[in-house]
Amino acid sequence: MRSLLFVPGNSAKMIAKVTASRADVIILDLEDAVHPDAKPEARRLVVETLAGASTGPRRFVRVNSLDTAWCREDVEAILPAAPDGLVLPKSSGPEDVIRLSELVDRHEPRANKGATGIIVVCTETPSSTLSLAAKSWRHPRLAGLMWGGEDLSAAIGATANRDDQSRYTAPFLMARNLCLLAARAAGVAPIDAVFTDFRDGDGLIREADAARRDGFSGKAAIHPSQVEIINRCFAPTDEERRWAGRVIAAFESGGKGAVQLDGVMLDAPHLKQARLILAASRAE
Repeated sequence: MRSLLFVPGNSAKMIAKVTASRADVIILDLEDAVHPDAKPEARRLVVETLAGASTGPRRFVRVNSLDTAWCREDVEAILPAAPDGLVLPKSSGPEDVIRLSELVDRHEPRANKGATGIIVVCTETPSSTLSLAAKSWRHPRLAGLMWGGEDLSAAIGATANRDDQSRYTAPFLMARNLCLLAARAAGVAPIDAVFTDFRDGDGLIREADAARRDGFSGKAAIHPSQVEIINRCFAPTDEERRWAGRVIAAFESGGKGAVQLDGVMLDAPHLKQARLILAASRAE
């Protein structure tokens, strides 16, 4: 999952536009993008979209948080249409993955049992952010951990989450880094936050390049124009592909725990990195 594009679940026009995009995942949003009075109609439109999907991006649905009555209503309405997964906002910690999974178990169609993944936006509350370092998030349904700074800003009383150079300030860098480490520890995709200024392509490139450099596997988007940039930034370069192929070939021919390539000693971490690069290449 390189690019994950959010779209309001109550806008048929915008949904039609993003389903034709090259995003790896579209996230049909029933939470922040939808006014409470519009949620029933948004659910109907999302179910209609899921039912009509046969090709194109994978389809996830951002449900409302577990501490609202809307979450259960979302799951009950949506699961029969077999989305690829759900996105859970406003998490309090890994226990919420278990709670949502139990709800999914009760409503998932028999033919789709166990197939509905869960991505958690894991830094929108202080308790969830701190739990990234204190608890394991591993779960059979967990597909990814995504971080975001907007709700966390409000939760901690921050007046801004970036400095005057547009760099994240310390609390938000901590949240970002904890998300990355917790996701890798759980064996799932770490997903970088949205870049909110969709008109600033250069800024998006810088942020996406930094995210991939540090270990994120993808990035969320809020506008179709961001998708191509994100896909390009998270795609391995030709040089990286060649290096990965040579590393794997060296280990296959060497048959031991460490090998030498171009005068450099390589061991298990290099082999793992090479496999990740080739896996990312195959996913394009």
